[in-house]
Amino acid sequence: MKAISPVIATVIIVAVAIAISIAVALWLTGIVGGFTTVENLQITYAFAEKTDDGWQIRLRVENKGTGTATIDEIFINNRPHQQARAEVYVNNTNKTGNITISISAGDSEEIIIYLPSTGFSSGQQVEVKLHTASGKEYPKMVTLP
Repeated sequence: MKAISPVIATVIIVAVAIAISIAVALWLTGIVGGFTTVENLQITYAFAEKTDDGWQIRLRVENKGTGTATIDEIFINNRPHQQARAEVYVNNTNKTGNITISISAGDSEEIIIYLPSTGFSSGQQVEVKLHTASGKEYPKMVTLP
């Protein structure tokens, strides 16, 4: 009887081992991906409008990630919103004191920020930065009309 040569047997064993290791790696990636949630906020629009006593900035924020994102602070020109004397509203609810805005994966929210006329002027660029509980920051520049 004839048998397989040792060289061919070694090649077959190596090929099977590589195929099994690739299958295991893909399987583990799927398991890890199921336990990993990521936030990915995107500001789809941001614009300012003049009001009687200041400005109103409107932001539409979408969570394109796989987990819930929680905005825990809004910075105006690198200062917390309270120091900038800004008022923050989400769904007609005043969030000025302690901000907690949760946005589930795939959802969006409109955030309205009222800036007082003192300390800001027409033509000025204002940086609005959303800070999340996970430590990420999402900045957007808006020019006051």
